[in-house]
Amino acid sequence: MTSFHMDVAITWTHPTLVTTFCSSNPQEVDFLFDSFIKDSAPALSLVHAGPSGSSSDSNMSTQRETTSSEDHLLKPPEQTPGLPRVKQFSPGHVRKLGQTRKIRHRRDFKDEENPDEKACHFKELELKPLYKELLYTIAHKMGTSASTEDFADRQLHQYIKEALTMTESEHNSLMDKVQNAEPPVYCLMATVKEAKGILGKDVSGFSDPYCLLTILEDEEERRTRRSRAKASKYVVKDAVSDDEIYQTDVKQQTLNPIWNETFILEFEDIVGASFHLEMWDKDEEVSLTQKLEEFTTNFSSLSRIIKEVKKEKGTDDFLGKIVIKLQDLHCTEDNWYILEPRTDTYPDRGQCHLNLKFMHKTRDDTLSPGRNAYINYCGILQQFVLSYISKQKSSTPWKGELCGEAQTLLEHYATQNDLSSFLQDLAKWVAYSKLCQSIEVDSSLLLQQLTCVEYHWHQHELPQQQKQELGDSLHGFLHYGLHLVSKYRDVFPPTPSATPKLHTLLRILVQICKTQAFQKMNPADFQVHDEVADAVQTGTQEWFTNKKGLHQPMTKEPSEIISALSRLIEEVRDDIKLNKDVWNRTFVSAVQVDVFTAVYEKLDSLLATEVRETLSQMEGHIDQGLANSLFPVYLSLQVIRKDKAFLQKREAQPYWLNQMFNTTMDRVERAIKVDQLQPLHSGAVPIKHSSSAVDLAACIQPVCDLWEQMSWPDPEEAFMLMVKITEDVCKIVVTYCHSLKDRVRMLSKNCDHGSAINMLCVVVNDLEYLRSVLARLPTQLNWAGLRERTQHVIGESQFHNTLPLQVQQAQGILRREIRSALETLSRKLNTDIETHVRGMSTRKRIPPKSTEDAATPLMRYLEKELHYMNENLVQENFNSLLTPLWNNSVKILHQMASEHSQQEGLIVFCHRLLYTLQCLEQCFHGEGNGLPLNVLHSDEYKTLNAYLTHHSLSSRHLVDKFLEGKIWEQRVIAGEKYGAVTLLTSYRRSDQRLRVEVLNAVNLLPMDSNGLSDPYVHLCLEPYHTFPLVEPCCTQIKSCDLNPLFDEAFEFLVGLNQCQAPGACLVVTVLDHDTLRTDDFEGEAFLSLKDIPGVARGGEEKDGLSFHPDAPPAQIRLPLTHPKPNENKILKLLESRKGEREIQAFVKKRRQREKQSKEQSQAQRAHFFFHPKI
Repeated sequence: MTSFHMDVAITWTHPTLVTTFCSSNPQEVDFLFDSFIKDSAPALSLVHAGPSGSSSDSNMSTQRETTSSEDHLLKPPEQTPGLPRVKQFSPGHVRKLGQTRKIRHRRDFKDEENPDEKACHFKELELKPLYKELLYTIAHKMGTSASTEDFADRQLHQYIKEALTMTESEHNSLMDKVQNAEPPVYCLMATVKEAKGILGKDVSGFSDPYCLLTILEDEEERRTRRSRAKASKYVVKDAVSDDEIYQTDVKQQTLNPIWNETFILEFEDIVGASFHLEMWDKDEEVSLTQKLEEFTTNFSSLSRIIKEVKKEKGTDDFLGKIVIKLQDLHCTEDNWYILEPRTDTYPDRGQCHLNLKFMHKTRDDTLSPGRNAYINYCGILQQFVLSYISKQKSSTPWKGELCGEAQTLLEHYATQNDLSSFLQDLAKWVAYSKLCQSIEVDSSLLLQQLTCVEYHWHQHELPQQQKQELGDSLHGFLHYGLHLVSKYRDVFPPTPSATPKLHTLLRILVQICKTQAFQKMNPADFQVHDEVADAVQTGTQEWFTNKKGLHQPMTKEPSEIISALSRLIEEVRDDIKLNKDVWNRTFVSAVQVDVFTAVYEKLDSLLATEVRETLSQMEGHIDQGLANSLFPVYLSLQVIRKDKAFLQKREAQPYWLNQMFNTTMDRVERAIKVDQLQPLHSGAVPIKHSSSAVDLAACIQPVCDLWEQMSWPDPEEAFMLMVKITEDVCKIVVTYCHSLKDRVRMLSKNCDHGSAINMLCVVVNDLEYLRSVLARLPTQLNWAGLRERTQHVIGESQFHNTLPLQVQQAQGILRREIRSALETLSRKLNTDIETHVRGMSTRKRIPPKSTEDAATPLMRYLEKELHYMNENLVQENFNSLLTPLWNNSVKILHQMASEHSQQEGLIVFCHRLLYTLQCLEQCFHGEGNGLPLNVLHSDEYKTLNAYLTHHSLSSRHLVDKFLEGKIWEQRVIAGEKYGAVTLLTSYRRSDQRLRVEVLNAVNLLPMDSNGLSDPYVHLCLEPYHTFPLVEPCCTQIKSCDLNPLFDEAFEFLVGLNQCQAPGACLVVTVLDHDTLRTDDFEGEAFLSLKDIPGVARGGEEKDGLSFHPDAPPAQIRLPLTHPKPNENKILKLLESRKGEREIQAFVKKRRQREKQSKEQSQAQRAHFFFHPKI
């Protein structure tokens, strides 16, 4: 398009050419934007919604009914008296608000009624029912208000007369009706929440607490005291009948019970009445033997046992009580109360958390028929607020304060009618949001109430009527707020005091649209950004029309017409400047609306049309004087033209990038919708990812091209642009990742198992492909070149902590999703693995097939599936799949082994699982090409391997393992805590004799009361199945000696093969001899027979005899040890094999040693406790 300014400059000295110019440019003259903005930045233009149909009258007649009280209390902004009706700003508003919220019919007063009749009608229908409710509330109020000031009834009566504008005669008439009304049923709602630090009455140190609750009035309490000769244990139970006593649940074995139980307790008169709570410990009838079984080494339990013996069976123990006079309570209380004792014994009995609230169970409903408590509360609140504001003379915004009488009455009415905090906050929001349309309300008050409603929305469920109420209120305020936005030039002038108010209004609109309540009740796609932009456009159109009418020429003289156009252009120029310098900052920070661009574009179109029409009227009438008058018009247009530079700078950047982001996201979403999650094709180098991954990579390339085309000159601004572009790319990749998961979930619902696995493989490949795309992003965007340009304005740390960090975070999300997908893939495979493993399990008898045959189906399946995965997954993902698959396989084997409860066939089954585990290890290791051994040998693998190894062995082999473990422990023991024994040992192969000489023992523990011991040494060859004919030997007893000298020799006739058998050892046990009871255990030591000279393999043998000369004896010092009870897994396993007598005898002997060790340790501690000097 030819520039208008250039043509005016050319034709300035030729006025007769103006007509030619105008006739040759019949289209709209775009004198404010060049072709680059129009063609290359479409994101700058705001989209206007198309027309939409409005609801017909027949549809409106089907709206829901509303009660009369609700009609007058809850009027939308457009019908609030004294306020202008809210108009529809654009067809978009009709589409998004009109069709999603049904406009409610309202029964207003007839138009033909005069104001006095309307006021009388309103008072009769609205104010008098509220007045009677307030009189009823005052007459039957309970508890004190949270207000700091206490008001008498006459003060409250005087206040409501003024607030609701009642005369004295009306007051007396309504007072008589209230006095003749049915009285309410007084109730105390008591919620027992929890207790802490209560007494422990049971032997275990805990209690089984429960609470008894009731309300005692004066006569009942006096009668109870007179009827008791002595203090009764159950004060509550003796005071009233059982149907007036409420009991909580019994909480088992705790000192900090949690109940959260609510009870409603009725009473007749608050005067003299008191709330009683007693806490008791529930005791069941149990025998003394059961009590003694709970007794351990805790000596404090002994006193409890003695008390239990003396106490009657089944008698509950008193834990504490709480007594509160009802007159001392507030309307609502939520406190911790101290549990008081009956006597001074145990004064500290803990605390109990109670929530107490007075309420009316029933009220006379004839006072305000057809109205519920919530509607009345809304009406009372509105009347109190209006009364308070009418008495204030301050010009400052109202901040929500009310007088003390109003706060007291609102609190009493809400508690008596059991109105929740949610309903109270909802009523305040409805009232305040409407008041702000007629008076100046502090914006923080609206935000606070909106936040409260949003908080309660997550906690509670609103009734349908209140949901509709809230929806109407939110939408009504949105209409009103958008109406103000359209008039922002007049309502919020560019002053320091007005612009913050505009900012707050926009914040409230944004907050409303973010609330869950609005989103739940607004099914249409309502975007506050678009609505505000439409309102600005509509307001700009109206403003221009008004200004055009204001500057209409008085006559049709050409000079007068040009003068009027000049004044209109001056107005437009000033408005554009204000939008640029003042209002744009406010709109952008609050709702991200570039109001300058919106206004500039709108005025561009309107002013171009106006200039074209004006110049067309001048056709054929141009003379020198008229041409001279056009010169100021040209200068004004030049000033407006200069503001175009502001539009082209950073204000346009977000729109360009937003357009790029939205376009790319749309392409990605379309690509996912058509993606069937199949590999693209196979060939020499098969492509294993799907079409959407390729489309996404192609979508990112235009982003890089846009960056290159922009070639932003300013280094600092270029860095900020790069941050935004990188952030958008990462966001696109992450969004694609989540959408891809939803896509595979949808496609795999109705497909077979194999197809689902194949799609999962493709998804994993797609995510891995995206990781490679992100890795190339710094090169594509030329981060190195940008770093070189910005090194003088952007620090090194700031650069690397911003751009690379964004890519790293996106890479991390992709890695997590890949791991998640691989784990899902692994679980699908593990389902089949589990089926094969279960097939190896035994039922009634062992299947007649070998271990290798039992494991073959599983190994064939794994070979097939892993081969398939290797072909369909890229190498990185295949390697990553092996780890979770291996871990899950180990878990399955462990689970199968643990679930096999039948002892019959367990050894064979565990042997098969062990063989399977070894085969799996070889399979996943792949001769060094798969998982490394350090990954395979995880802690769970080691645990499973040990478990299967032990359970697959026979009992005798397990005994050998157990003894080998003891020998290893003996070799690595450090110190001689329990003393030591010295032996001189040798083995003569010539006559197959094992000689053991017990030399001495040192540093033995004292076992007798005199601080000494009577030790002797017991020698035994183990295991029994290796040495069935060898009898154990004992040394002589050395009296009162902790360092005895024995010097006794023993010989055992045993073969060399027996000595070299697995687990063969000499068990040396030192005991303290006692005459009247079992000998005490001093300690034991294990000596491997292979460590004895002459037993070690070597030399040639013939007919069982060795030609190797006998080795000389060796002296060995063995530290004594004590067994640790219940810690050896092999011993536990042997203990479970009940059918083998030999093995059970071995286990019994070891358990006896553990028991002796434990008893001696306790006795030793007691000895040192009573004889510390010894």
